[in-house]
Amino acid sequence: MAGSERGDRERGFLDGQFLIAMPGMFDQNFARTVIYVCAHSPAGAMGFILNRRQSITFPDILLHLDMIDQHDAIMLPQKTREFPIQTGGPVETGRGFVLHSDDYLSESSIPVSEDICLTATLDIVRAISAGGGPRRATMLLGYAGWAGGQLEAEIANNGWLHCPASEDLIFDPKLDDKYERALALMGISPGMLSNEAGHA
Repeated sequence: MAGSERGDRERGFLDGQFLIAMPGMFDQNFARTVIYVCAHSPAGAMGFILNRRQSITFPDILLHLDMIDQHDAIMLPQKTREFPIQTGGPVETGRGFVLHSDDYLSESSIPVSEDICLTATLDIVRAISAGGGPRRATMLLGYAGWAGGQLEAEIANNGWLHCPASEDLIFDPKLDDKYERALALMGISPGMLSNEAGHA
């Protein structure tokens, strides 16, 4: 995702799309996942799983980064304590990314759609911990990445469905039925899907 402007890179047809894992997905890292694709080009693709819980909490992250001490952690407002942390994917799992609405921008924020940005620097963590930051946001630890042509091959082999992303679903903290709700965007119920190649 080189460059700060969307026009700096060639966009792929999966940019800003949801990937929804088919039932036959053999890789357990991605079984029953919904992924938001932030960047797709001939060089490869990057995205974030949107429906995997993370055991670590936002106060845990602030403590780990030495932004607060234990006393401050107890005093954090409930909204800050409950700021959502999810598992974004199996690559660089120790690295945090914040996917957020475009009402917050820093020099390091990267637009990924007309309304959604990605920031991976501490400034946004500080802003959120202080009660500021974007209107809608979620933090993701790690990401999903594909080499050039790899994701296209997985789709051709019936590994993924794809459809335009829904901002409401991206930021919805309710994860348990997000897979089913993503399928519903396409008018599909899980029972309609087959493990066999072909169209659902």
